[in-house]
Amino acid sequence: MTRVSLTMSFGIVVVTVALAAAQPFDSLALSLSKGELAQDRPQVGGGQRGADGGQQQPPPTNLQVLPKDMPRPQVVAAMQNISAALGVQCNYCHVMEGRGGRNDMASDEKPTKKTARQMMILSREIGEKLPAAVGKSADATTRVGCMTCHRGVPIPKLLPDVVTEAAANGGTTAGLAKYKELREKFYGAQAYDFSETGLLAVATRASAANKPDDALAYLRANLEYYPKSSRTYQAIAQIENAKGDKASAIKDLEKAVELDPNNVQARAQLQQLKGL
Repeated sequence: MTRVSLTMSFGIVVVTVALAAAQPFDSLALSLSKGELAQDRPQVGGGQRGADGGQQQPPPTNLQVLPKDMPRPQVVAAMQNISAALGVQCNYCHVMEGRGGRNDMASDEKPTKKTARQMMILSREIGEKLPAAVGKSADATTRVGCMTCHRGVPIPKLLPDVVTEAAANGGTTAGLAKYKELREKFYGAQAYDFSETGLLAVATRASAANKPDDALAYLRANLEYYPKSSRTYQAIAQIENAKGDKASAIKDLEKAVELDPNNVQARAQLQQLKGL
């Protein structure tokens, strides 16, 4: 089974495809850079007999980006690799209704499959232009693949974007609920940045939007996960000081310096507040 889909994020092109075998990701990236990526076909009809007498799957059909003569095992292996990068199944791009339903892998009916073709082409173009853009040889240039942006999710977004969007509709409570939901589901994977930086970035956005109380809520939640985060205590102190609570700001800056004596900014801010 195969499937294809893509997306572009932050100027980096990402490809998406699904299948049923495995292939090293670097091999797929190399194939993309050479334009060796294509589409697939339905598994219908009786097929042909292999040399050993076993049933042989018919070759893929409707390949428009990949070479039309690309062997089915290679197509399937590449798509399975991409599918894993997006955390999706074949039916994300292909018409697959299951047992008794319509299964037409070659159909171009789904928009995601049409997008996939365009993203494959864009990905290939980036691979061709990247060496000159960074002033390196092709061999020394990092290859762009699905995992570069998707990292296990079909629509790649930064954690602060997802949390901020949730908060826009339901307030800080909804934002924190979304953070916890994603953390429970994806922690340990590469999908989102669950380091101390994640909620710090969300708090920074809230503060910039003149929502200091929301920012404090995110920062204090961050301390639940990272109780030794000097940067979080420093950020809390900055908001407290802006609200006129100098005593609390000094206390939290002292904690920030205690946790990280090399936090030069926190030390300088503490000295300034103490009038030293």
